[in-house]
Amino acid sequence: MQGQTEANAAASAATSPLEARPLTNDDLGWALNRGWEDFKLRRGDLLLLPIIYVIVGIVASALAFNAALFPVIFPLAAGFALVGPIAAAGFYELARRHEAGLDSGWSHFLDPLKGRPRGPLLALSAMLLVLFLAWLASAQAIYGATLGRLGPVTPADFMRDLFSTSQGLTMIIVGNLVGGLFAVVTLAVSAFSFPLAVDKGTAAGAAVATSVAVFRRNPAVMLGWGLRVALILLLGALPLFVGLMLALPVLGYATWHLYTRAVHR
Repeated sequence: MQGQTEANAAASAATSPLEARPLTNDDLGWALNRGWEDFKLRRGDLLLLPIIYVIVGIVASALAFNAALFPVIFPLAAGFALVGPIAAAGFYELARRHEAGLDSGWSHFLDPLKGRPRGPLLALSAMLLVLFLAWLASAQAIYGATLGRLGPVTPADFMRDLFSTSQGLTMIIVGNLVGGLFAVVTLAVSAFSFPLAVDKGTAAGAAVATSVAVFRRNPAVMLGWGLRVALILLLGALPLFVGLMLALPVLGYATWHLYTRAVHR
């Protein structure tokens, strides 16, 4: 009877949103500092190095053989941030284990896909994939309604027309507005839903509700966090994406630490 009661309580907790806590800008700096310290303890760059080089190689090859793909490179690069929480789930797990005094070696990086968090993580990943595809479709529609009307172009022509024509300026303005909307929505629903799913195996709906609650309670601070994440990812992507070997692990660990202050666990 007691076992059944405990099981029911655990099931209820897994489907109930957690209470959001207030955050300050000091929490953001603290989380990033902790993320850097965790990175120095567990070098995530060694794991991400081959993955990043494979991705860069595929993109470079595609561009070399199909210049028509050039206009979608910018939306793809911007959309990378939308699916970042998926790649960071392993870092959340390592940070969680380290916090609990458990072994946090790289052999546990994929543990979230083996246990209770698996279902919620798959559901959350599907949600972000839908947002990513919706963003790409929107970006393609914006391009088709603006610069796309000028016909096929080379990469050099695209860059020239982007800044020297009314169609290009329209694409920049509309694209940034629409992209910003996607970024804010993604930040609100995913900032803490993935860490919560890894931490407690919380159902996707409850995890998203918790993340949105934190965003609504701390809109200015969370927008500041989103800008910091975007800037770090941009700086990491500039040197042929190699800097992401450092940026992704640091942001993964930092997000975990911010999560621990953002919700009542």
